Amino acid sequence: MTQDPADLDRHAVKMAKKKAARDKIMATKTDQKGLVIVHTGKGKGKSSAAFGMIFRCIAHGMPCAVVQFIKGGMSTGERDLILSRFTDICQFHTMGEGFTWETQDKARDTEMAQAAWAKARELIRDPVNRMVLLDEINIAIRYDYVSVAEVVQFLRDEKPPMTHVVLTGRNAHEDLIELADLVTEMELVKHPFRSGIKAQIGVEY
Repeated sequence: MTQDPADLDRHAVKMAKKKAARDKIMATKTDQKGLVIVHTGKGKGKSSAAFGMIFRCIAHGMPCAVVQFIKGGMSTGERDLILSRFTDICQFHTMGEGFTWETQDKARDTEMAQAAWAKARELIRDPVNRMVLLDEINIAIRYDYVSVAEVVQFLRDEKPPMTHVVLTGRNAHEDLIELADLVTEMELVKHPFRSGIKAQIGVEY
């Protein structure tokens, strides 16, 4: 495909202006802080994206930790990989016993969620951990297993200044969204489950 030299010149000038504007903006972004990050929404990928950040921390040699509030002890790729190879740098705690519709025991679910929240506080308070993932904590908050006011107060007042905390799960509470530095809502456009396709290894777990 032959390109018009004039078009190439115009494109180069346009991109040079964009780069200059971008460089000017980036020069003002100099601060660093530990972020509160929320992944929510009905779409797939909330925990997957959070584990992507955990693996980035591992790759950079940054100590990190995971607390799973709802998911039980089923084998998942992320869990198995961390437990088999990276326990020296990433603590992994599966504290839940399954989704609420499976356990059907609110008292037990509440007890387990409270234990998970206690472990989460311990891990977050330890300044060695650069990132702590609270997987599916939004579900525990939604069902009143864990107090959103307590979570917000703790993250606001006790989280070490350089520690990142990631909270996942549908229906994130508006108080958490207000507190957070970064919020991503996964939008469901299409899902194979609706076509009768079950969760598959390598995709869902």
